[in-house]
Amino acid sequence: MTPNWQPLHHEFAQWRASGLRLPVWWRDDDAITVTPQLNQLVDLSERIGLPVHLAVIPRDADAKLAERVLGTPALIPVVHGWAHQNHAPQGEKKAEFRAHRPVSACIKDAATGLSRLRGMFGQQLVPMFVPPWNRIAPDVSNRLADVGYTMLSTATPRATREQAPGLEQINTHLDPIDWRGTRGVIDPDLLVTRTAELLKDRREGRADNTEPFGILTHHLVHDPDIWSFTQALLDTLLDGPGYAWEGPDPKPTRSP
Repeated sequence: MTPNWQPLHHEFAQWRASGLRLPVWWRDDDAITVTPQLNQLVDLSERIGLPVHLAVIPRDADAKLAERVLGTPALIPVVHGWAHQNHAPQGEKKAEFRAHRPVSACIKDAATGLSRLRGMFGQQLVPMFVPPWNRIAPDVSNRLADVGYTMLSTATPRATREQAPGLEQINTHLDPIDWRGTRGVIDPDLLVTRTAELLKDRREGRADNTEPFGILTHHLVHDPDIWSFTQALLDTLLDGPGYAWEGPDPKPTRSP
């Protein structure tokens, strides 16, 4: 299915008229080892010219992944919780770092995850904490900077630049997977319309346009339609007002 890109192209015209640019970033979750899907992710990243912030599960990450990441500038490793283990009671939404266990235990796991991945990836690791299922208790996030994190990434447009002192919030905004239904790609036309609405909110001041606009993917569960839509959307954004965001103080790498 070829999406109707017209809503997004119409919004791009408004951005050009306003002289606006869009920082774009890409986060992909749940990496633990090298797989054919990871190699496909790297190929796509290199093809479109946008690096992937790879959210790595610290407990299970192996040496093969470390070797692949260290040899691939397109992969920027970040910390994805500790074990991606659900601690919520039955009937509640899944979470590893919410108030289902002591804050001290959560902080210990977050610190251990950062330490292990620093040992694996060295300076290539970015000290960004990505809580599994994008859920974290405020009492936990408020202490992340104390153990070495400088960024927190969940989902939906951020309310403030800093979630806590010394901890910048850099979220994702669009996930193309229909998690509650087919687990394939959501209707592409709906995704295009939603993207246009999110950009309109930024242009009209209802959302923070200094926050990088984040696309969230999960390479291990992609089917061909998800891969195809992800590539088409990122290409469209980067051919429009978007430019690749790689970290703090971004610089444009592709002209609109």
